[in-house]
Amino acid sequence: MVTVRRLGADDVALARATFAMMGEVFEEPVGTLSDAYLRALLIPPTFWAFVALEDGEPVGGVTAHTLMMTRSESREVFIYDLAVRADRQRRGIGRQLVRTLKAAAAAEGIALSFVPADDEDTHALAFYEALGGEAAPVTIFTFEADSVTAAGNAGRGAGHG
Repeated sequence: MVTVRRLGADDVALARATFAMMGEVFEEPVGTLSDAYLRALLIPPTFWAFVALEDGEPVGGVTAHTLMMTRSESREVFIYDLAVRADRQRRGIGRQLVRTLKAAAAAEGIALSFVPADDEDTHALAFYEALGGEAAPVTIFTFEADSVTAAGNAGRGAGHG
């Protein structure tokens, strides 16, 4: 049986195991996260981390961040990562994680959640559509510190800014 619960500041070891499992699912390395860092991450109520446990072991997880809006006195939840171990996929665990997150956010007065998905990740697109999500035509840009500085300098040199 799978149970889902929110991680808190006292769940450092479980958070470490959950984030490591999520990194394995994404085939991305997870750096060494200190206890102090994990506690600092888990303390703010604006960070959401839920783990799906089976026999005490993390088999899925979701992380999200609350964003304060500037057009109204409201908040939205940005789902950052959702992962379920490959051997536990297609059993409703991901759906249970998202539903639990949405219910917890709704209990705090947050009605809207959103998640980016890569266009080529057809599995994720189908999953989010099956949950009732509506696709939005958005392109997300990422910046590293050096690219912002270089772009800013290039813009100034070209007479912009």
